Amino acid sequence: MALGASGAPVTSGDSSLAGAAVPSTPLGMAAMPGQRDVFAAAELAIVLSHYDLGRITKIQEFPRGSRRAPKLVLRADHGTFLLKRRATGRDDPFKVAFTHQIQLFLTRRQFPLPQLIGTKSDNNSMFQWNGAIYELFEFVKGGPYDNSLEATAEAGRTLALFHRLLREFKSDYESAAGSYHGSRSVPAAFAAIPGRLAKASADAASKGDEIDRVLTYLRTSYEQAAHRVNGLGFADWPRQIVHCDWHPGNMLFRGARVAAVIDYDAARLQPRIIDIANGALQFSIVGGAEDPHRWPEYLDVSRFKRFLRAYESVAGQELAEPEIAAIPWLMLEALITESALPIANTGSFARLNGLAFLQMVERKVRWLTEKVEDLVARFKE
Repeated sequence: MALGASGAPVTSGDSSLAGAAVPSTPLGMAAMPGQRDVFAAAELAIVLSHYDLGRITKIQEFPRGSRRAPKLVLRADHGTFLLKRRATGRDDPFKVAFTHQIQLFLTRRQFPLPQLIGTKSDNNSMFQWNGAIYELFEFVKGGPYDNSLEATAEAGRTLALFHRLLREFKSDYESAAGSYHGSRSVPAAFAAIPGRLAKASADAASKGDEIDRVLTYLRTSYEQAAHRVNGLGFADWPRQIVHCDWHPGNMLFRGARVAAVIDYDAARLQPRIIDIANGALQFSIVGGAEDPHRWPEYLDVSRFKRFLRAYESVAGQELAEPEIAAIPWLMLEALITESALPIANTGSFARLNGLAFLQMVERKVRWLTEKVEDLVARFKE
């Protein structure tokens, strides 16, 4: 199944060229481990034949995001576009259709996001061929978040608009479940981390006591935070479609204005506070150099307040008292979850040493725990 770019569900048939003489492995052109997947020439020709772009004048690799999902910028008579082949594991057609239905709904309501381009034969929002799923988007120019209060406020207002537009949205497809709150994946991650750290660093064995201490503290903090949020009535709060990955890396800015919000793969039904708390964390966290030991423990309280107040400034998006009280605890849960899961998988956080990163997270968690009441009070000022 897929979605027509008009928003109507349609069935995606195989390409009439699927049986053409092409290399037996047109996909998976990944070279050595760590390198990016790329498009094969025959594969690209077949995929592009299903779109009406006019004459293509330039094709350029777009090395962003997952290495397993190759992307190309296409300059053509009809505009500039971004072509993407979905990574294996993120190519369930029903899950893709769920995210496309959300994006098409938002496009019709002029929400800032890259428009999905339909195929020329049936206006389908995805093209399926040879076991893979392809998506074509309009290419939106934009820059990164500049950490300014103005851009922070714009991110808060854009999230409020996102929630307002999707408040009553009903999908034809089943959404994913769960979030960073009370996740069953987190205890499993804590159990896996010592072994992963040992594989990633030769000196991890000599730091076993420190690893156990840090993990015990973070595990206990995560459980206590989840308990606090549940005690505020989280299970009874209304659910709607949330983005579930609201952070600066999923936005394109032009100055302080949000030009586009991207990456809807994590969207699901949850209370809106899941997005709000994660956004408050992501837009107020203070990083540093490549050495996590040099990262400060505090958050930028000015950006924290500006994000939340901007969210509330959009009509009908005022926060209830229990939601406000839950925000710091959910921020703590989000911080621990988003740190523990990748370290459990690889032993590191991107290029950063896994243990050093967890020690930095511990400092931030301690600061957050001590400042819960103060953060709530500062927001209410």
